[in-house]
Amino acid sequence: MNIKNKSILITGGTGSLGKALTSHILSNYEGVRKLVIYSRDEQKQFQMAQEFPTDQYPQIRFLIGDVRDKDRLSRAFKDIDYVIHAAAMKHVHLAEYNPDECVKTNIGGAENVIHASLETNVERVVALSTDKACAPINLYGATKLTSDKLFVAANNITGWNPIKFSVVRYGNVMGSNGSVIPFFLNKRNEGILPITDPNMTRFNISLQGGVDMVMHALAQAWGGEIFIPKIPSYRIMDVANAVAPHCEHKVVGIRPGEKVHEEMITPSDSFYTYDLGKYYTILPSKPKWKVDDFIAEHKAKKVEEGFAYNSGENTEWETVESLRSLIKEHVDPSFEVNE
Repeated sequence: MNIKNKSILITGGTGSLGKALTSHILSNYEGVRKLVIYSRDEQKQFQMAQEFPTDQYPQIRFLIGDVRDKDRLSRAFKDIDYVIHAAAMKHVHLAEYNPDECVKTNIGGAENVIHASLETNVERVVALSTDKACAPINLYGATKLTSDKLFVAANNITGWNPIKFSVVRYGNVMGSNGSVIPFFLNKRNEGILPITDPNMTRFNISLQGGVDMVMHALAQAWGGEIFIPKIPSYRIMDVANAVAPHCEHKVVGIRPGEKVHEEMITPSDSFYTYDLGKYYTILPSKPKWKVDDFIAEHKAKKVEEGFAYNSGENTEWETVESLRSLIKEHVDPSFEVNE
């Protein structure tokens, strides 16, 4: 993908994926004119500015702002070509207890991003989603499903504007803030790991895998697609045994809004889902372009009617051994199993 002389803005840019995207873009794409890190957390911006000093990376900018503030977004989006929308309130149990705040950020923020993009000269927008947006049972998932629908539908109101909106949906990011592996790593010295449900499974993707998806969508989206990676699952008990095989397990029960298994494609989605090889994509029900042209361009194959993709019935699984290798590679290079 050629992004020479392009300006990119990342909302929620101080989060785990935002920092990974920043590092990837600055390391792999020469000639980026400007890379704007937009977030509301001044402390995280201060810390990230130490990692990416402007004297070494003159193209980087740090802007404090909230996606709830449409006027601030409109100012921030001026002179921006590509927007990666990663800002969200993402903790399931916190969203359950603070529903208004979750709705304001995840739905209102999505609407603001869309309108600010349409009112400026933004060419492409990629919004980050989550497996919890698929058949949601919690508020966080419901707000992200709504966000997905808004970004897909935004392609229908562009008029003459050639802007393209697309979505990337994936599972738990290994080692991201608040995820289970860092939590278990912190707990293992206590000798007891709290287990929500011994049967629980989750999809697993590395930060780099998430970055690759975003860059794929920026380069390849026709407008309105939801891209979904083919990734392995893990069992929560395998994670516990990988991190701390000698710890006691205490079953504490599922937290508010949690599922035992996560989904990324439901049987109802199968009517619009295509296999692209490395990814699946759910196409909009009424795209602005011809589906036959899309199929020919991407060598896409329609999935079978009734096809579903969930973490409990996945065909690819992480093992205790593979999880240990991944933890050392992606989460903590000093990780060792306490024998």
